[in-house]
Amino acid sequence: MSYPIISADSHVTEPPNTYIDHIDPAYRDRAPHLKTVEGAGDIFVIDGMKTPIPMGIVAAAGKPAEEIRMMGTRFEELHRGGWDPEARLADQARDGVAAEIVYPTVGMAICNHRDLDYKKACCDAYNRWLTGYCAPHPDRLLGVGQTAMRTPEEGIADLEAIARMGLRGVMMPGHPGVADYDSPAYDAFWDAAIEIGLPLSFHILTTRDGATRGPRMNAFLSVIRGCQDIMGTLVLGGVFERHPRLRVVCVEADAGWVPHYMYRMDHAFKRHRNWLPPGQALSKLPSEYFAESIYTTFQDDWVAFRSVNMMNWRRLMWANDFPHSDSTWPWSQDLLAEHADELTAEQRRAILCDNVAELYRIDLTTLG
Repeated sequence: MSYPIISADSHVTEPPNTYIDHIDPAYRDRAPHLKTVEGAGDIFVIDGMKTPIPMGIVAAAGKPAEEIRMMGTRFEELHRGGWDPEARLADQARDGVAAEIVYPTVGMAICNHRDLDYKKACCDAYNRWLTGYCAPHPDRLLGVGQTAMRTPEEGIADLEAIARMGLRGVMMPGHPGVADYDSPAYDAFWDAAIEIGLPLSFHILTTRDGATRGPRMNAFLSVIRGCQDIMGTLVLGGVFERHPRLRVVCVEADAGWVPHYMYRMDHAFKRHRNWLPPGQALSKLPSEYFAESIYTTFQDDWVAFRSVNMMNWRRLMWANDFPHSDSTWPWSQDLLAEHADELTAEQRRAILCDNVAELYRIDLTTLG
């Protein structure tokens, strides 16, 4: 293969000192921290959130299904590459991946914290730690910073700070502190993101969702809905109409649903456009905004690979999700050989390399 494969969504495993060592001193006593619980193993405790984060489930890449367990895992048993950038290069090599867009793990849960001031302190601390993690190999570990989005104005300041740190994108919380993302209050923020050149990402599990019916496993099917709702908000709320150069990433929510979702939006618009707010107009079909402005990442979603010609495959980006339990690591190449076998050579290169490289301005010559 004449081009490097890049994962558009991978993760760190925040080490115990991530927040304690880097947070504003006023919050140090309340900083997220690792705690060992008898019978439960190591868990990350976040002040003000009822549910801690069990480390076993977030770093179970490569384990057989019968060995994946929620509790009982110690931090030192996890993939070292989750917090050690040198070990991470070996993990990449084993999976046939040349570079990764790197997202948080504990930080995903922090997106849902209701205390905006605490969330801000945690996001800033994480960004400081992540900068150090990525610094030894900035061409292969491309970090995505976090913003608490307390206000649109502070969001712009966060974009500027994250860019100065050398990070490559920004992960947004599902719920901002002011109004919602389709409000004109965010117009200056979207313009700043375009000008600064940092892609904005909405990751699964960063939106506060309601309870799921049925058995516990049914909740697994609902995790993509928060992202879908945000994409609909941006499209139908006229955000891309007002900011046609804006690009956002819908992360780890699969992509096989996209063709039907675009159809459904168009159907609603054609038959029920009077439901839009008074004075709001869309000059194109909703599907056209989605196809141009929204990137989606996915792992082993074979439906997405089979549906590329029903959506804009220039906006599809493959990922391995290392080291989470949903990861395709270390079998990514075997799965790609099976799932992507019907793609043209141009489509394959775009989805595995060129699309993510263009979005994040990756110099492919540095990846060998």
